[in-house]
Amino acid sequence: RLAKGAKVIDMSSIAPAIAKEHSAKLGELGIAHVDAPVSGGVVGAEAGTLAIMAGGDADVVASLQDMFSAMGRVTHVGPSGAGQICKLANQQIVAVTIGAVAEAMILVEAGGASREAFRNAIRGGFADSRILEIHGRRMVERAFDPGGTAKNQLKDLNAVMDVADALSLTLPLTSGVRAEFTDFVEDGGGPLDHSGLLLHLEKLNP
Repeated sequence: RLAKGAKVIDMSSIAPAIAKEHSAKLGELGIAHVDAPVSGGVVGAEAGTLAIMAGGDADVVASLQDMFSAMGRVTHVGPSGAGQICKLANQQIVAVTIGAVAEAMILVEAGGASREAFRNAIRGGFADSRILEIHGRRMVERAFDPGGTAKNQLKDLNAVMDVADALSLTLPLTSGVRAEFTDFVEDGGGPLDHSGLLLHLEKLNP
């Protein structure tokens, strides 16, 4: 049994409302709760370079700095549940950017340019990103063995839209890319890397 004054850190990815519920229940027992999901994947975990998004009391998060620093860089992003909101927003950006890179790959090839040369040409410019670096390379090499699966990407997008609906938000870009991931997964692409969305978009542009 946890004693009063203990600190609970939840680094899983759960719904923001559930994180808030956990925090409230633990708070009644005098136990601090921090929701601290991460971004960076297996590579970031192994290198100790994870991006950690912490929701909860700022002083509690600060007191855990040494522990978090062994895994990566922690940022206090707001009260309980804020870590989970930021993780969903992170996944939202990943999905929309994968979609944008995949569509750009189709456009440049249809227009007579090399996908590989295009990717190399824009690196260092405003369109450069980790998505272009890692997932763009997967698209060029057609290497879709899963890092993050399309099925899990769709799960995250569904969670984003659930929160958006609860907040009465309209997110047309996210809604559109969710529709494409839904079709890709239903067509059997769920186990593939989420950069494999390119395969679905190629089917739309034979």
